[in-house]
Amino acid sequence: MSFVAIIPARFGAQRLPGKPLLDIAGKPMLQHTWERACASGAEAVYVATDDERIQQAAEAFGADVIMTSAEHRSGTDRIQEVVTKLGLANEQIIVNVQADEPMIPPEVIDQVASNLADNPDMGIATLCETMTSKNEIADPNAVKVVISKTGQALYFSRSVIPHNGSASAGNCFRHIGIYAYRVATLHDFVSWPAAELEVAEKLEQLRALYNGVQIHVAVASQRIPAGVDTESDLAAVRKLLAE
Repeated sequence: MSFVAIIPARFGAQRLPGKPLLDIAGKPMLQHTWERACASGAEAVYVATDDERIQQAAEAFGADVIMTSAEHRSGTDRIQEVVTKLGLANEQIIVNVQADEPMIPPEVIDQVASNLADNPDMGIATLCETMTSKNEIADPNAVKVVISKTGQALYFSRSVIPHNGSASAGNCFRHIGIYAYRVATLHDFVSWPAAELEVAEKLEQLRALYNGVQIHVAVASQRIPAGVDTESDLAAVRKLLAE
């Protein structure tokens, strides 16, 4: 099973400007993520960015960097430009690894790629985990997903789904933002306008569901530490990696 990992990285994060280059244990955050991706089974790992500062830093630690347009509104658009520049075949599997996931286990990168390869009717694969906290279940920043018995996503929402989802019942799943795509699906995806559901929920993956793309969802094989969105997240990751 062959796949390519692409790490979209932008400098202008609102809450943490310059986030990919913030120091964690003596390395830029992006380097930690890149090293995790390189430890996976990916045949190639690329950093995709529109910022020369990120390009210079990434090339300094040995990454292959592909420069992209500054006009992209999402990492998916940036990745689609990369696969176009590389001339990758429609059936090639691509894994989108978020730059702000410096502790992502390489095994889950392999898992999401393998899941897509094993489900040829699906255009996208992603992961989830059981939610064990009442506060997290109630938090709209924690995206929930409902899954069919065959592992197909039925819906994603910032609201609590199912309605009676609870930590004690173990029937509420948090979506984890790692994706595997087929290149053909990426090309289709960026050609579609934003869907009403996508706009309402502020969840890009709903564009795929709205347009009939099946999304495979499985529980992650390993617990995935939180990514870095805030100063407190950054402090927590710095503490963990220092230890």
